[in-house]
Amino acid sequence: MKPLKFILAATLASTAFSAHADSMLTSFDVAEDLSRFVFAEAPVFDDGMPAYGNPFITQGYVYPAGTLDGGLEGTLPDGKPAFPDFVIGTWTCDGYLVGDGMRTETGTIVITRQIIRFNDGDLLITQGPELADVDVSVTRAVTGGTGDYADAPAEIRQVMLGMTDGYGVRLQMELGQQQDGS
Repeated sequence: MKPLKFILAATLASTAFSAHADSMLTSFDVAEDLSRFVFAEAPVFDDGMPAYGNPFITQGYVYPAGTLDGGLEGTLPDGKPAFPDFVIGTWTCDGYLVGDGMRTETGTIVITRQIIRFNDGDLLITQGPELADVDVSVTRAVTGGTGDYADAPAEIRQVMLGMTDGYGVRLQMELGQQQDGS
């Protein structure tokens, strides 16, 4: 079954990427490389996991929309991309844990800034809450962009597809409607 999932993901990724090359993507997937997740020494819980107020930084890979559908992981256990030929950018996320820190089970778990750098050099920057809840949409503000994203819509919708042991978060991102300029 896994080879079928890989073929399906590869087909979706190549189709989505070729359809949007050299223009603003309105949606894409993100896979965190958990080997890049670093948090401060304090505040932490007794078990060493980050508590409320702990700052962190992490990175991952940007894939065409649909690449991570069906529970596919975008990173390998060693932190490398699962689909290196389909990586269309890098994702850097920094912020602070809120709620009950890493013990948050529902609602807002972090407040973050995300910088998406596409392979062509274009940037998209967003800020806002991220949820611990799987398959629940949250709206974040688009606070900047360059190249094709210089006039990006003001909002981006984020859905966490899941988090697995050792692999980090999997996200789907979708830009809101384009401003009409009036």
